[in-house]
Amino acid sequence: MATDSTKVRTTAKGKQLSHEEIYNGFQRLRNEQRLLANKLTEVEVDFNEHKIVIGTLQDLDGDRKCFRMFGGVLCERTVKDVLPNLISTRDQLKNLIETLNEQLTKKGAEINEYKEKYDIRFQREMGGGPSGSGGGASQEAGEKKSSEPSRNVIMVNPM
Repeated sequence: MATDSTKVRTTAKGKQLSHEEIYNGFQRLRNEQRLLANKLTEVEVDFNEHKIVIGTLQDLDGDRKCFRMFGGVLCERTVKDVLPNLISTRDQLKNLIETLNEQLTKKGAEINEYKEKYDIRFQREMGGGPSGSGGGASQEAGEKKSSEPSRNVIMVNPM
């Protein structure tokens, strides 16, 4: 009889996956989701910075000098030259934020489908978590963080 580490699952294409391969696939999806979330945060910060600068420059005279950084080079321009570019960039960032939010939602749904497909559960979802709480401790991964260090155990249930 095969041990737990060598048990395999059959995919829709008939290919056999070991528990390690299932776990690695799940971790890959979670890393992709984390990267999307980090990129989204970064773009939101840029968007907010653009909003602040635009708000400041809109009240100024169009012929007033201002400086803008282009690829590490500080260039002298006028407000009327810089403002349209900033507004255009802000609008592009807004569209990018919407796209990243959609991708993040799709990735979350993909992770949930993967969890259901391979019957993946965290130990805390089964009532055996480090806090010893039973029953209703069910949570999605990354949804809620506690003050204690993360000690999740991912369980791939046998077929």
